[in-house]
Amino acid sequence: MDQKSPATLLELAARSLLSNERAAIHALEELPRGMLAPLFTAAFLGGHKNVLKAMVRIWPFPCLHVGTLSVRESQYDNFEAMIDGLQILPARDSSSCQSLDHMQICFRSCVHSEHSIMKIEEAQHRVRCPGIVNSEPEPQSSREPVELLVDISLDGTLRTQRFLSLLRNKVQQSFGSLHLCCRDLKIYRRLAHEHILQLLDMECIDHLKVDEIYLSELTRLLAQMTHLHSLSLSHIPFTSYMRRSFGTFLAHLGQMDTLQEIRLSFCHTHPLHELLRCLPPQLDALYLSFCGLSNRDITVLSQSPPATHLRLLSLCNNEISWELSEAFQTLLASVSGTLQHLELDNCLITDSTLTAVIPALSRCSHLRVFSFASNPITMRALTSLLQHLTKLTELKRVIYPVPVHCYERLHDPGSLNQQKLSEVQAQLTAMLQVAKRNDMRWTTSPE
Repeated sequence: MDQKSPATLLELAARSLLSNERAAIHALEELPRGMLAPLFTAAFLGGHKNVLKAMVRIWPFPCLHVGTLSVRESQYDNFEAMIDGLQILPARDSSSCQSLDHMQICFRSCVHSEHSIMKIEEAQHRVRCPGIVNSEPEPQSSREPVELLVDISLDGTLRTQRFLSLLRNKVQQSFGSLHLCCRDLKIYRRLAHEHILQLLDMECIDHLKVDEIYLSELTRLLAQMTHLHSLSLSHIPFTSYMRRSFGTFLAHLGQMDTLQEIRLSFCHTHPLHELLRCLPPQLDALYLSFCGLSNRDITVLSQSPPATHLRLLSLCNNEISWELSEAFQTLLASVSGTLQHLELDNCLITDSTLTAVIPALSRCSHLRVFSFASNPITMRALTSLLQHLTKLTELKRVIYPVPVHCYERLHDPGSLNQQKLSEVQAQLTAMLQVAKRNDMRWTTSPE
């Protein structure tokens, strides 16, 4: 078990200060700036709402970044206190022409949106210093610009609606001075929060996850997202009778030149091979779970633009027909030069299937992680696979299925014989030692 890193002195000091909320609030304006960030994090995680509200009121930086803290049920009160205390102050009357290098630009400030704190500061600098930066003067806001970075999950719950209403009111009260920057957006079911989406700057979003929305709604969103890095789609109806919407979606998908990761789940669609054919060429990771993959889909995937440089491929939870394994062997040959992470959990892989794909799998020289848990494999096939995979020097971790002989009753996890499983683990460990691969770990748990 990995041990947690010890707390830093600043973190320990923050915890100590928060043990007395009244004293912490009283000391806020006297604290050095380097102390504020760890104190803010400790106050949020510890549920110190009063301290959070007081900190936001005197926050000296133009950015308030809480993007790594998801809007979970247990954190709503913290977020509400924080948003409620956020101050939009009158702009300072400053004629300083100091270098932009010394301005209070947040290192995680949004770089894409024209409304980001960085772009606003640059515009104000051009107004104050026209001789330094040759540009037409731009109007200055009467209020100090503030950037709020927060991940948003539109899940339809009453608490979420309450929080988003508070957030919407704060944005409206700022008269354009508050830039709401959402990097990670999750939408569940239909778009019931159109008014919130209208407040978001779609150029900021780099991670989008949607579940059960209409394809036309999804396409409309994607058309506004120019810097999307990761796209996760679940239960989206890609059906043949929606040809026009599907064609528009494919056109947008193929043009998303910043997209690095796609996750599809529960997309049992007739034209799935058409989608796979239109994958962005620069794609780095592809997850296809519960998609009912056919041999045709796998063949098209092996011929798709990103197939020659995918680093991660997950085909878990697909009842693939393995009678003809040539399609999958072709796919492995296509990705063999770059693939580092391969997942084939619960894909009905049998001994004969494993034997057929071992040669292609052995040529994946950069493979680091291979997972094929929950497949009906015997001990004989497992030991044969280990003998071949120990030759892959970069492969360090294999998650394998419990061999079928370890169960008293097939397909009944409750009938697992722990003694037999221990013997399997001991045998595999001994084989790894003989192969001098003590750096390789075989386990039945993904942990």
